[in-house]
Amino acid sequence: MRVSALAVAVAAALLTTPVVPVSGANAVAPVPCPRPAPPAPGPTPPVTPSPDPVQRAVGGPRLATSGLVVPPGVPKPPKVAAASWLVADLDSGEVLGGCGPHEYATPASVQKLLLAATMLPRLDPADVVTITAGDLDIEPGSSAVGLVEGGRYRVETLWLGLLLRSGNEVANALARLGGGVDGMAGGLRAMNEQARLLGAYQTHAATPSGLDGPGQFTSAYDLALITRACFADARFRRYVATREATIPAQPRQRAKGFTIVNDNQLLYHYPGALGGKTGYTDLARHTYVGAAERGGRRLVVTLLGADVIDQRAWQQGAALLDWGFALPPAASVGVLVSPGSTTASAAPASVPPQALPGGASGAETDDPRAFAGRLRAASLVGLAAGLTLLVVGLVGRRRRLRTAGTGRPPRTE
Repeated sequence: MRVSALAVAVAAALLTTPVVPVSGANAVAPVPCPRPAPPAPGPTPPVTPSPDPVQRAVGGPRLATSGLVVPPGVPKPPKVAAASWLVADLDSGEVLGGCGPHEYATPASVQKLLLAATMLPRLDPADVVTITAGDLDIEPGSSAVGLVEGGRYRVETLWLGLLLRSGNEVANALARLGGGVDGMAGGLRAMNEQARLLGAYQTHAATPSGLDGPGQFTSAYDLALITRACFADARFRRYVATREATIPAQPRQRAKGFTIVNDNQLLYHYPGALGGKTGYTDLARHTYVGAAERGGRRLVVTLLGADVIDQRAWQQGAALLDWGFALPPAASVGVLVSPGSTTASAAPASVPPQALPGGASGAETDDPRAFAGRLRAASLVGLAAGLTLLVVGLVGRRRRLRTAGTGRPPRTE
């Protein structure tokens, strides 16, 4: 009986002892990321959720770092001014390296890739749609294609305007059209649902265009997941690689047609470039996503929070792509998870109330900290139960041995 009491005591201790993250002398200091200079001072960083160990380990435990993570024995990556970045294989999903891959950051217009991943399957490219006044309600001076209210354009034209010229009015229109009866609000909701489906738990969209909005954030890892989903669509691959497109005239609005060109310089200066997306706001700084193919291998690079010191964002991306292509195919520090594969092991990003429009909670259906707590509690319960069963089994064995020695039958209760 003393052994059984001990088992109960051990179980109770396991269930009541808090799980404390490694810190202090036992913590491993992150490896600094190579940068040409310290980051330039900028606007006050936005409020983001507290780091969650479950979400930071999506794709592999080595990715849960605020510093540099690269395969052992490989050449050092180039110095880039981005606050965080990641290089991955578009086909195999292997992550070749990164800097703070799960660190929260503001996306700017690379957010439009999440819009594309969400709405491409929902909208018929041949449909002709009408632009509304609400679609044109964008921040003055922000990027726009030049669509006109009442103008009628094919959906395919809208995609070209979004991906070539980063049109914010186009983003509003596509979100509205794909949002169903709830319009743009429904489109935003669908974008955040799509992020969770992809495993991009550190991504939350507050605007469809990537214009800064309270509670809007992403990570370099999440961007790679989203970009990989985009490149799985043949229409996206065609749109994003297009260098020039025509916006048709609108006779009723007395608006002439005009030509737009792709503003992603990787297409013009990097052999094998497949396309990508640029972004910039004062808060986000420069953000960039680029993809290229070399020797039958397709890689993607994502950068967030980049300053322009000696290279523009696309040039920093090109340097990281060169580094990635030079690595052996087996080099890996993690993996881009498949859509839907992590829904049982990680929770959606919980958004702090102060980070959302109007102070609304905006929290999704589950809190990652609550989930992590349940996960740890379940593990402790299982461990305690296993110890109890082990001890009970040992007690029963001792009783059977004593009974066998006396010739008396075992006592049951």
